Amino acid sequence: MVDLNNIISYSQQFLILHLPTWYGALIVSGLIYLTVVQIKREIFIWKHGCEETVFFKQGGVTGLYLAYQLQYQKRIGHMVDYATELFYELGGKSTFYARLFGVRVVASCDPENIKAVLATQFNDFSLGTRHAHFAPLLGDGIFTLDGEGWKHSRQMLRPQFAREQVSHVQTIEPHLQVFAKHIKKFQGQKFDIQELFFRLTVDTATEFLFGESVHSLYDESIGLECPPDVKDFAAAFNETQKDLAVRTYLQVAYFLYNPSSFKQNTKIVHGFAKKFVNKALQLTPQELEEKSKTSYTFLYELAKHSKDPKILQDQLLNIMVAGRDTTAGLLSFTFFELSRNPDVWEKLKQEIYTNFGSGENADIPAITFESMKKCEYLKWVLNEVLRLYPSVPINFRVATKDTCIPRGGGKDLNSPVFIAKGTTFAYSVYVMHRMTQYYGKDASIFRPERWGNMPKLGWAYLPFNGGPRICLGQQFALTEASYVIVRLAQMFPTLISRDNKPDPCNKLVHLTMSHMDGVWVEMDERQSGEKLTI
Repeated sequence: MVDLNNIISYSQQFLILHLPTWYGALIVSGLIYLTVVQIKREIFIWKHGCEETVFFKQGGVTGLYLAYQLQYQKRIGHMVDYATELFYELGGKSTFYARLFGVRVVASCDPENIKAVLATQFNDFSLGTRHAHFAPLLGDGIFTLDGEGWKHSRQMLRPQFAREQVSHVQTIEPHLQVFAKHIKKFQGQKFDIQELFFRLTVDTATEFLFGESVHSLYDESIGLECPPDVKDFAAAFNETQKDLAVRTYLQVAYFLYNPSSFKQNTKIVHGFAKKFVNKALQLTPQELEEKSKTSYTFLYELAKHSKDPKILQDQLLNIMVAGRDTTAGLLSFTFFELSRNPDVWEKLKQEIYTNFGSGENADIPAITFESMKKCEYLKWVLNEVLRLYPSVPINFRVATKDTCIPRGGGKDLNSPVFIAKGTTFAYSVYVMHRMTQYYGKDASIFRPERWGNMPKLGWAYLPFNGGPRICLGQQFALTEASYVIVRLAQMFPTLISRDNKPDPCNKLVHLTMSHMDGVWVEMDERQSGEKLTI
């Protein structure tokens, strides 16, 4: 039997004989500190009744295999569905832990745990290394900051998303007319509508944010010219999103990924934004007020509160990521499902035509923020798309102190789980939104009618995050998406899917989610089955 006292005595003698006094004292102090920390943690665990959750053994002890799998699955478009498989491989358990580059990661799709981290225990968690992940492109903004910096950003941005601003849907119409020119040029042949949606939302977002659109939808194919710097900006902005996603899923090892192309594309994006920022800062207070009377511009409103060019640039780019990518993704997934479900498309068109007319009889002025909210089936369709395809399918928080989450530990999985300071908590809204206990046996099926008698879901439905960091722009995104759907239904009654995507389809996960292979459809001004007159 090993004599513990002899081992301790021998260790002490070794330290005294072979190490300098200060170095030995430092080691002893460190050991004492670690012991005290562990004792405090054991007391916390006992006091709160915490028990260990399930360990995902396949990920490996260090988590290097899991890190490889995450990057591989992301590259082939299976990231979110791979996350779903992980939970099912563990027998449908809604919480487990794994290692990622040696760091403990607790993963969950339990609404109670997500509620605790995002709301009731909000101050126990932070964004962790997100600032470092995103800072090269987005700097110090609402999506990268914690604490007082985040609070200040949110207070500054909140008035910009007031109801009277998001209700100005008619500003979208000119861009939609250009969008329609692209659809018409295909003359009923298949095309990728997702690519057009991303260009459309760049144009509407820049008009709202910068005061003038970059008109990325302009190109020679429809007789309009797009400036070269706009093309460069749009391409660079797309590529930087991919790079930020790689850095995010590397977590603490993000610094391993910083290619020269990322630096170059970031420089292009910043240079483009700076032009608008400098233009706004040259305006006098009187000129800013005068411009505000005739039209609303996000940048000009921010310029009334700050004259720091970096603050303006960072906030603009933070909001642009959300304003463009989330709405484009939502619209793309909506038309993906509508084209594959003609019965839903017909019901939706009927509601739209009843309220706003169609074709040459379309009553465009009647399409308002208030009138669209009264379209029940349109709301059901968007709810269902956001359920199956939430814009941010996987997210992370990091514990700022020793704490615990309510459920997931012990044999019955109902005991609290200890979360040590520095532990990453990963949560998947994508997985949660497909759980049968909340959405029934057909939870993986697109069925808008389920929202007609949906019981109260609470934190089991979370398309726009929750708690103090709930998305400020959710009404802005829903309003723009609703308007685009209504107008496209009026202009192009025929919508047919023209792809053979597997189920589940490959999904691109950057900061937000979209289709990896595009959304290929056929759209026509004629009703389905109507012959083309030659």
